[in-house]
Amino acid sequence: MEKPAYLKKGDKVAIVATARKISKEEIRLAVKVLKSWGLVIVLGENLFKEDNQFSGATEQRTFDLQKALDDETVKAIFCVRGGYGTVKIIDELDFSKFIETPKWIVGYSDVTVLHNHINQNFSIQTLHATMPINFAENSKESLESLRNALFGEKLSYDFDSHKLNQKGNTEGILVGGNLSIIFSLTGTNSQLNTACKILFIEDLDEYLYHIDRMMMNLKRAGMLENLSGLIVGGMSNMNDNSIPYGKTAIEIIKDAVKDYDYPVCFGFEAGHLDNNQTLIMGEKIELIVEEKCSLRFNS
Repeated sequence: MEKPAYLKKGDKVAIVATARKISKEEIRLAVKVLKSWGLVIVLGENLFKEDNQFSGATEQRTFDLQKALDDETVKAIFCVRGGYGTVKIIDELDFSKFIETPKWIVGYSDVTVLHNHINQNFSIQTLHATMPINFAENSKESLESLRNALFGEKLSYDFDSHKLNQKGNTEGILVGGNLSIIFSLTGTNSQLNTACKILFIEDLDEYLYHIDRMMMNLKRAGMLENLSGLIVGGMSNMNDNSIPYGKTAIEIIKDAVKDYDYPVCFGFEAGHLDNNQTLIMGEKIELIVEEKCSLRFNS
């Protein structure tokens, strides 16, 4: 997949809202941090608008992202937060200028809509990474991984093995994001072709039976059987019914892929976590799942 140009000091970057509303105070620290990296910040025209839970009406959110996509002087676009709403604007966007001059799209959670749509349809890399709303809670390592990815420092991660891992070594293009969003995109033109890819999934605040429902959907849609590997990130703040489901989210995912022989690793620190490590979606990676695990990006 095509890689957008790495950033350098003095580059202009945009902050836009594609989903839930945001306040000026909530991004104050992020603006300060990005400026300390030598970046020039451009705020979306409608960034602080409100339409019930959304950061402005659909048309306003579309306008801000479209303007940033079309502006050749903008070298990266930070989605300010997740929640819900990106899917409501995805089909209103014109990516023709973005394809001519790609730039980094940065975010996670609901921003998985953009990752999947862009990776699948335009073969352009994106960054699954923390967002301005989270900078105040993020670990130093999380923010540093974002800075390294944006400025072209090679990414690699070493982490402990999990008892439910399926061991092995593999290579492949990394795709994925938030499980609920991947699930919601099946049957649309934003659905990933996962064959021979390494799939990353994470989620937050879901009922355990719904994790099972989503994994069964991906399995029945053929999105799990031909993977090169599976990486499971944070499965945070899961919920159960009054009658317990009987398995954790990790155990549910393990059951869904137990008949496949590709490497599977659990517990990678990416997703709805303070230590949210940056992933280059669309990049070829090497995944080693042994007594110690590692994830290494090829460039």
